[in-house]
Parts: sequence; structure tokens; C-alpha cells
Amino acid sequence: MMDMEFFRGKRVFITGHTGFKGAWMCRVLVNAGAIVTGYSLPAPTEPNLFALAGLEGRMTSIIGDIRDYNAMKAAFDEARPEIVLHLAAQPIVRTSYEQPVYTYETNVMGTVHVLECVRTAAQPPKSVVIVTTDKVYENKEWAWGYRENEPLDGYDPYSNSKSCADIATHSYQQSFLAPMGVAVSTVRAGNVIGGGDFARDRIVPDCVRAAQAGRQVVVRNPHSTRPYQHVLEPVMAYLMLAERQYADASLAGCYNVGPDDCDCVTTGALVDLFCRAWGDGMAWENRAEANAPHEANFLKLDCTKLKTTFGWTPRWHIADAIEKTVEWTKVWMNGGDTAAAMDAQIKNYLED
Repeated sequence: MMDMEFFRGKRVFITGHTGFKGAWMCRVLVNAGAIVTGYSLPAPTEPNLFALAGLEGRMTSIIGDIRDYNAMKAAFDEARPEIVLHLAAQPIVRTSYEQPVYTYETNVMGTVHVLECVRTAAQPPKSVVIVTTDKVYENKEWAWGYRENEPLDGYDPYSNSKSCADIATHSYQQSFLAPMGVAVSTVRAGNVIGGGDFARDRIVPDCVRAAQAGRQVVVRNPHSTRPYQHVLEPVMAYLMLAERQYADASLAGCYNVGPDDCDCVTTGALVDLFCRAWGDGMAWENRAEANAPHEANFLKLDCTKLKTTFGWTPRWHIADAIEKTVEWTKVWMNGGDTAAAMDAQIKNYLED
């Protein structure tokens, strides 16, 4: 699907590099020999994967806010990127209910700031990938997957702000960037899991915290169906798209990235898999909240476009993804080499 050698010596600018998905992305890129500049707020959790990923001295890490256009433009212009990967976001649905203004400022205007950096660059990058979410679609709770031409209208402030970011990107692409020869795509990925996610209000980190504490996992929405996938699935898809549209700008567009139907499982089924993989008699309890903020109950993606355009296909089933997550987590909990564990899984993924 892709040639990692392509990234050797390429200047890459990545926002959100201190986050969970961003840290995995940076590890893949520095291993491939890319010249990486990251721009992001400080890592959002403690512990955090960026600190555990062995990236110190192997990339340029700039701490800054994507809402601060002037600061980001200075970093962007200094980096002179050939490839831009925009991952920075306020990514938590529940936080978006608590802080809607901050969520819109970050997810909408932060994205516009990235696009404006591209538009005003003295030497514009050739390939830009804007990461949104599977939740951008108007969710009708139907049984089939959403396609890229479905209406965008996320319900909650997080999802809706990502819909707005997707639409803003399309406007910039048509109005400014395509005429400049810049290939710009938005990518809508499903829920990601993997080693090193310590965020609050995410089910796998909740499982990890329960395992650490020796207690049962509390599950709020055990019957909600989500397109869960290992974090390396979308990370590698983003890089594949960045590479392919770099050579052929006609490939730019919007793409879904998600698992096959067999891996779209309920949260309860996911936790069952985690408990079995963890062992030690781990279990969970259903503690549904009567007045919880609205979240979608059923959500799947149709990834036919990505598959037919690039020959892409998911490599790890959900049980594999859970096993890799447990494997990494136990290395971390036992004081092992977490960066080496990441490298082993990246190598395993590329060879599968």
C-alpha cells in the first residue's frame, strides 16, 4: 500500500504530536527518516505516550496552541514542510459539552489556521492531510456504514465542530489550495485503541486504569456500536494518503478509515475482549447513566472509497488490536522499554 522509504528526508509538519495518535505517528515517521516538526499543546495526560515514545532529540517539538495563528505560522514557516498532517483537536465528546466554545475554537479555527499557514507559505507544501472523525456525519442510527457523500451534521459540539472543520477544509481546497497545486484531503477515522492512550472518558484507558487498580471496569454504554481499530490503522492510512497524493494531486478528497463490519462491535464486546486478553479474572459491570449527555448508539463507516482507490485494507482485527494494546500496556506497567514495544508493533504491522 505504501513505501516508507518515501518519507526519508521529507520535511513533515504535524499538529497534535503530543497526543496519543500523534505520538504513534511521530514514532513511525522518525523511524522512516523523516524530518519532523511537531506543534501542539503539552501532552494532555500524565503519564503520556509522547514522553514514553523515545522521541527526544529525534524531532523538533514545539509547544504551542493552534488557536494562536501567529505562533503557529512562525513555527510552520521555519519548518518549511513538504507534508502537513493536522491531528490537533479537542477530541473528547464529554469535554465538548463542558467546554463548547473551546472545542469550536480549537477544532474549527485551529484547522483554519493550519490551512491559512499552507495558503500563505512562501513555498507551499505539496500534500496536506486534515484529520477529522467518523462522527462528522448526520447520524441516523442506521445499520449500514456512512459514505463520504453523506450529509455532515455532527450532533454534539465535538462532532459538529469536526463537521465544520471538514467543510472549511473543502472550501480552502476549492478556493485556494487546489489552484496552487496543493493536494488536500480530509480523513474520517473511527475510534482508535492501542498502547499509550491515557485519556479520560475512553473505554480502553478506563480498562487499563481498572486493571491497575485491581477493580472491575465500569461501562457507561455497553450496547453502543463503534468502528474500533488499532491506532496504527488510521496512522498508516494517513501516511499512505500523504504519499500518494504527493505524487498525484487528483487523488485528494475525503476518505473514511475504519474497520470491516466484523470489527464494528459494541462497547461491552470490546471490554469482554480486553478482560479475556488481560486475564487475572478481570471483569466489568454495566453502569449506564440515566441522564448522560447524548452520544450516538450506532455508528459504522463504509470504507469502499479508500479500498478501491488505494487497495487499502485493515490488517488487524479487533481481537488483534486488543491483544496489542494489552501487550504494550503490560510492558509499560512492568517498567519495560515502551519505545521498543512501539517499534516491534510498527514492524509487525508493516510486515502483516
